[in-house]
Amino acid sequence: MAGQVEEGEGIGRRKRSVCKMAAEAEGPLKRLLVPFLLPEKCYDRFFVNLDLLDVPCLKILISKGLGLGIVAGSLLVKLPQVFKILGVKSAEGLNLQAVLLELVALTGTIVYSVANSFPFSSWGEALFLMLQTITICFLILHYRGHTMRGVALLGFYVLILLVLLSPLMPKAVVTLLQATNMPAVIVGRLLQVITNYRNGHTGHLSAVTIFLLFAGSLARIFTSIQETGDPLMAVTFIVSSICNGLIAFQLLYYWNVKIPHKWEKKHQ
Repeated sequence: MAGQVEEGEGIGRRKRSVCKMAAEAEGPLKRLLVPFLLPEKCYDRFFVNLDLLDVPCLKILISKGLGLGIVAGSLLVKLPQVFKILGVKSAEGLNLQAVLLELVALTGTIVYSVANSFPFSSWGEALFLMLQTITICFLILHYRGHTMRGVALLGFYVLILLVLLSPLMPKAVVTLLQATNMPAVIVGRLLQVITNYRNGHTGHLSAVTIFLLFAGSLARIFTSIQETGDPLMAVTFIVSSICNGLIAFQLLYYWNVKIPHKWEKKHQ
């Protein structure tokens, strides 16, 4: 009888020990995943109830993972374009108006997302793309001999951005700015498409940057629907994907076309 009692106590101690180890292991994992990749209810479904096929939670996990991946990738998306401009010391082939319109669209996404408290994973790449885009704007002006205009543009843009992010900015103005994203994206991309067509080549456009932008905008259609539920954001990324696809197609079409020697020499 005493032996059975001792055996029962031993089993109880082992169970408590296992539970304690599980709880200790769960702590760091839970802090890592909640709320960055999963809400707590989905964490419990996956790791407590072991329901790994819960569709709503799988959608959240995929969307969060894609979103964070896009944000991380955006740190490098336009750097190939920046380095290409610096390497050849020329921004020819890039349409300044198109780049400025892209800057307007990115600014609208940032301001609208902050105003609506959207999760960073649903729009964070716009912040890093904005920093790289304003750098490209400056480099275009610099290599066209208008360095002071480039400096003035940087100062003016920072001032405008601070005003737009101010809590005093009316919500209607923020929504209107986001609504202008679609025409800004369409016109900006079409200007670049027309520039490529007239030149008969894509100049110093970076293929890496264009294809990454195309892939990112496609993925953003899903994440914007899943994480924000905002139709305006989703439609913006659909339009952006179509326009980025046009420029990606031109890069492939003109892939073997070399920049004419006279044209390149003239614009260096």
